[in-house]
Amino acid sequence: FGAKLRSWRHDKYRTTMPEKQKPTLKTITVLDTEMESAKVWQDLSAVADGVALTRELVAEPANSIYPESFVGRCEELKELGVEFTVLGWDEMEKLGMGALLGVSQGSERPPRLLAMKWDGTGGMQKKPLALVGKGVTFDTGGISLKPGAGMEEMKWDMGGAGAVAGTMKALAGRKAKAHVVGICGLVENMPDGKAQRPGDVVTSMQGQTIEVINTDAEGRLVLCDAMHWTQEIFEPEIMIDLATLTGAMIISLGHEHAGCFSNDDGLSDNLLAAGKASGDPLWRLPIGPAYDKLINSPIADMKNVGPRGAGSITAAQFLKRFVKDGVKWAHLDIAGMVWADKAGPVWEKGATGFGVRLLNQYVADNFEK
Repeated sequence: FGAKLRSWRHDKYRTTMPEKQKPTLKTITVLDTEMESAKVWQDLSAVADGVALTRELVAEPANSIYPESFVGRCEELKELGVEFTVLGWDEMEKLGMGALLGVSQGSERPPRLLAMKWDGTGGMQKKPLALVGKGVTFDTGGISLKPGAGMEEMKWDMGGAGAVAGTMKALAGRKAKAHVVGICGLVENMPDGKAQRPGDVVTSMQGQTIEVINTDAEGRLVLCDAMHWTQEIFEPEIMIDLATLTGAMIISLGHEHAGCFSNDDGLSDNLLAAGKASGDPLWRLPIGPAYDKLINSPIADMKNVGPRGAGSITAAQFLKRFVKDGVKWAHLDIAGMVWADKAGPVWEKGATGFGVRLLNQYVADNFEK
């Protein structure tokens, strides 16, 4: 399993490198006297394939992976039995997704909301586990423009959506006995004459109004509409969102853990255990009323950023306002984990595929035993 994970490379654009010089692992043969080993390896290989899809989506440049092409790249999951629903601008506008569409309006690339469904329970698990991913395929910051240095890395700002897609491939590939839906809010955040401005007020699908203080705090605007739509359509009991949401998370935890915020201790404990077992580690951080009041707005129901301190926490508080009563929810801020500046034990420098092993482990431990 580790060898297959570590062998992944993204060298398709290196045209001057001879193929024979590109390190490639083509075949793994497992020898064992136990027949069960074959099934174990098949399952692990499917998870590695899911990680590879996530890495590919994250590593590809923004002229290759954008909302429409992200959906197209995921089409292969249909062959595994995954059901697809795709919403475009017109459908989302009719639903009132003003927060998500506000982020997208400065880009020539139209947004998409992608929903993938896998039910390996034969209808026995009525309410699905919902996974919701932030998919900003390129983030300039919008009118609140980011510095030019390092902006090229903002192709990985769709790492949450990439992790959701990879997880769905892993679960379907190993025929997981679970009912799971994966939703990806896909947009590009660009500056333009039509782009959203600081100070604009948008109305979310839920109906709450949001004062946009900073257009570079766009991921939560995408997620809030995607999360509300998910709850309206699928009525999950458990919802987990994943997002490269805040730079503050990298300041807090560096590149060793992703942040975990939750309204349910049991869900948080199970996710932390899955992270420890899978090698995708999490660390829990707090939420609460004292933080929530920091995003109150004098002119709208809320604003999209709080003060300088506790930036990752106030981002989580923003999302919590869109979680329905009775829904167990966790927010995973994976900003420091989707991209590596140096090689690790099971990844090359670049896209790590973080989140797939974690979520696969969580499903296996909590829905298949």
